[in-house]
Amino acid sequence: MDEYKIANRALWNELTPIHARSEFYDVDGFKNGRCTLSSIELEEVGDVSGKSLLHLQCHFGMDTLSWARLGAKVTGVDFSDEAINLARSLAEETGIKGNFVCSDIYELPEVLDEKFDIVFTSAGVLCWLGDLPKWAEIINHFLKPGGFFYICEGHPFSCIFDNSAGMTELKITQSYFSRPEPNHWEPEGDYAGPDAEITRGSYEWTHSLGSIINALIGAGLKIEFLHEFPVIGFKAYPFMEQGEDGWWRLIDNNVPLTFSIKATKV
Repeated sequence: MDEYKIANRALWNELTPIHARSEFYDVDGFKNGRCTLSSIELEEVGDVSGKSLLHLQCHFGMDTLSWARLGAKVTGVDFSDEAINLARSLAEETGIKGNFVCSDIYELPEVLDEKFDIVFTSAGVLCWLGDLPKWAEIINHFLKPGGFFYICEGHPFSCIFDNSAGMTELKITQSYFSRPEPNHWEPEGDYAGPDAEITRGSYEWTHSLGSIINALIGAGLKIEFLHEFPVIGFKAYPFMEQGEDGWWRLIDNNVPLTFSIKATKV
């Protein structure tokens, strides 16, 4: 594991207990039956009853176990041992069946020998991956013929703007296009709690929408759809407002904040 992955894994081990205590994740609500999946994910993935589902970069598994509550046979994967330990604990406490594997995504074929109807991944995952073509190959590897991959993720266009505390408007500060080396960010709060005391920085990669799509196509997957939305699941900028539906929006700017892709293994 290279220096970036080592640093990022240590960060996510630090973040896991912070997230578990946060109002944002509302673990108690999940234990009492709350579904953590978004309205977009539920509509676009559809009925998962009786289907096998692999959740890549699952954090501590609440989305994974939400799919299990809806009838899927689930396996969640994350490189954070703290997150996987918590996921296993949640599964045991709630009585929801789920298999959880602690592994770096690129090394997963070495420790998991199974094929799935659905490979799923969700918000905030792609920036932690330095090699999208290899990521797409991993997805293809684990899909059954006729199975599909689904992602609902923050739109890369939204990452070009400054989201620092005190910002009152959109201001471009970052490149939209991919670079081989990651950006290094010093600790400054967290999406689950701006006041959270984080001691570790992060290393994050930028990926354009084109690079994401082309990685999936290059791995042999057929793109079924690409959808874009002017909403996001957390307060990405200080001047956003949250609607009654739970989604965050920019009131005076209609820019893409979330995208989703469905791709099939033919």
